[in-house]
Amino acid sequence: MKLLVVGASYRTAPVATLEQLAVPPAEFTRTLERLIAQPYVSEAVVVSTCNRVEVYAAVSGFHGGLGDICQVLGEHADCSPTALANHLYVHYDAAAVNHVFRVATGLDSMVVGESQILGQLRDAYHWATDADSAGRLLHELMQQALRVGKRAHAETGIDRAGQSVVSAALELAAGHFDGDLAGRPALVVGAGAMGSLGVATLSRSGAAPLLVTNRGADRAARLAESYGATALPLAELATALSTVDIVVAATAATEPVLTRSVVTRALAERDPARGPLVLLDLAVPRDVEAGVGDLPGVEVIDIDRMAALVAEGPAATDAAAVERIVTTELEGFLTWLRGADVAPTVAALRGRADDVVTAELRRLAQRRPDLSDDQRAEVARTVHRVVQRLLHQPTVRVRQLAAEPGGDQYAALLRELFDLQVPQTSPVDTVPDVVETEPAPSTGGER
Repeated sequence: MKLLVVGASYRTAPVATLEQLAVPPAEFTRTLERLIAQPYVSEAVVVSTCNRVEVYAAVSGFHGGLGDICQVLGEHADCSPTALANHLYVHYDAAAVNHVFRVATGLDSMVVGESQILGQLRDAYHWATDADSAGRLLHELMQQALRVGKRAHAETGIDRAGQSVVSAALELAAGHFDGDLAGRPALVVGAGAMGSLGVATLSRSGAAPLLVTNRGADRAARLAESYGATALPLAELATALSTVDIVVAATAATEPVLTRSVVTRALAERDPARGPLVLLDLAVPRDVEAGVGDLPGVEVIDIDRMAALVAEGPAATDAAAVERIVTTELEGFLTWLRGADVAPTVAALRGRADDVVTAELRRLAQRRPDLSDDQRAEVARTVHRVVQRLLHQPTVRVRQLAAEPGGDQYAALLRELFDLQVPQTSPVDTVPDVVETEPAPSTGGER
């Protein structure tokens, strides 16, 4: 099995394409099942955030696996794989591991150093575990990625220097109000992890009064109470919009919540002397309907604009330190991976030897029925001991060689020499403990 990453991100695709590719929670299990039902894909993890949609897969062949994954993504996005091709990136084997580690450490995020991607990776891993789509290879990859991400934030200042997408977006919004949000009325639409982060960040910035609305009123009320904000029914959205200057929209809705008609009604009631109504649309699919930004007095900051405007947060020294951690951890994982590749072959070789010994001892028992039980047992111990000694040094050496670059050729050579049939590695029966990270966002994407 080989590792393959196929995905699209803010670097390669516009929000419209990411919206098509986005996998909502209700479709995660079905998408994972479709992936592992493909002929070349045996394991799969899907990561879907506002900034990226990626498939991590264990495949039996590069071209076959790539074709299978692109077919599933195309069907999910309701477009042909050819139409997606210009927006997709592909990483294989070592490059795939390197990419996953960079994602986990925040090096590949829109705001470099943000740590919430760890929670999102953990969520993706749990989805795959629940769907039984992660086998031995992806269990190890995801566990190690979470550890690498946690190590990067523990050993460097990358998270202290970095920002969340919310804080970065609010910095852009503050530019419309002389750089200060203090005393500016604000509304947060959505009470998931992204909405919670929005409320917390606005509260710290001094924005007030602070309003929260959500499809689930109870959740909005709990979030509002935690920060001294006011919860409003979603039905009062237009009225609430007319009273605020800043809106953070981060729901899990599949259709826009801030439609042109809703915003137009709010503008009719709003005093234009207040300045622009700044809408931060940080959801995928979008919460703000296309064309709302064309309305007079409205400023929309969405993921597309964030990708073009936000600056990288951490100092170069912190990013360089994390790069070194990724390089070190990558080599360690590849060493394990090479050893894991040869292990089934070594087991098959020892199994073949045991079968030969068993057959010969059975034949001896038929030819020499006069041997006592003790004599037969002594012969069996002797033969097993000889075979084990003969196999010991070659198997130890092939494991050592397999851990070196290009080591997979030794396992292949053993299989060829001894005509070994090595079965595909089956998924592990239990899931290793998941590394605990920051609370994982339940809506939106990378923060």
